[in-house]
Amino acid sequence: MSRNLSLLLQRPTVQFNNTSKLSNSSFPPYPPDWEAPTFTVAARFRVVATLVLFVFAALSNLSVLLSVTRGRGRRLAAHLRPLIASLASADLVMTFVVMPLDAIWNVTVQWYAGDAMCKLLCFLKLFAMHSAAFILVVVSLDRHHAILHPLDALDAGRRNKRMLLTAWTLSLLLASPQLFIFRAIKAEGVDFVQCVTHGSFQQHWQETAYNMFHFVTLYVFPLLVMSFCYTRILIEINRQMHKTKGKGTEPCLRRSGTDMIPKARMKTLKMTIIIVASFVVCWTPYYLLGIWYWFHPRMLQITPEYVHHALFVFGNLNTCCDPVIYGLFTPSFRADLADCWCRRNQNASPKSLERLSVRRGGASQEAESDLASGDQHSGQQA
Repeated sequence: MSRNLSLLLQRPTVQFNNTSKLSNSSFPPYPPDWEAPTFTVAARFRVVATLVLFVFAALSNLSVLLSVTRGRGRRLAAHLRPLIASLASADLVMTFVVMPLDAIWNVTVQWYAGDAMCKLLCFLKLFAMHSAAFILVVVSLDRHHAILHPLDALDAGRRNKRMLLTAWTLSLLLASPQLFIFRAIKAEGVDFVQCVTHGSFQQHWQETAYNMFHFVTLYVFPLLVMSFCYTRILIEINRQMHKTKGKGTEPCLRRSGTDMIPKARMKTLKMTIIIVASFVVCWTPYYLLGIWYWFHPRMLQITPEYVHHALFVFGNLNTCCDPVIYGLFTPSFRADLADCWCRRNQNASPKSLERLSVRRGGASQEAESDLASGDQHSGQQA
């Protein structure tokens, strides 16, 4: 079963004589010899891989969210906790909306959930994708302000809350057209129902323009903002290092004449750069393939089906990368995982429990400087 490469209008494609493949966004009446799409081997691989990613992404992102709200993650600076919690929440929306919808739709091939669910799930899918991208933009803007305007750290909490509210609101607004353009339609002359945009666009170019608009808001705009932020950050760091070298002092980055930027801030910066890089690496190939499809739908005839499936699965890998990256840079999260593992191993030997206790103690001490060590330092550390 081939699939429409559009991340916005993802659905099975229809197949004529097993050779000519067309997008069903226009959903025309089919010829007598038309054969319904089937659950192919490549699609089965996609479903299995998606379910594996679903389990890992759900467990890891829930763990991050619990750590930040109830565990040692509460030691993070007050203005950082909402950012990490929102990033995990956006990944969870992707996990619980996009992944199950994609897996089930590949198995059923056609749409069985009715018109209302067609509209709702397509809306939630686009909302999930926008929120994940916009939260990364907010994180990048926070790091940009922390490095270039460190004296405004006391206002970081209010500023981040406003940006997060804007990000979630924009995600809702930009996804809302899905409620009006998608509908469940039965194909003429055959017993086949699909959730499509048939009748919502008078011309093909209008649908292409709609897709391109969301490509800009989902990928181009976030990428430009994040690139701008981190480019300016790196330029500022380089400028400060050359400045201190010129004075014959040890290279370091300073907040003011005497106060050096804490290592925690640089650690957070490295973490966010890697998170943004994972977003770009995971989604760029699939978006580029999607653009090719929007302008040349017949590309489905020359690209193997498994390529489409593999690239979409690779894009979904991004939701698994964020909690892994956060865990690598955050001792408090690793300490919470150790606590959880200890509670699950009540029958462990006293020696094992003692070793776990020592490790947790060391991680707790390290967490004191974890990504901006606590509320009491939030006015000093970003």
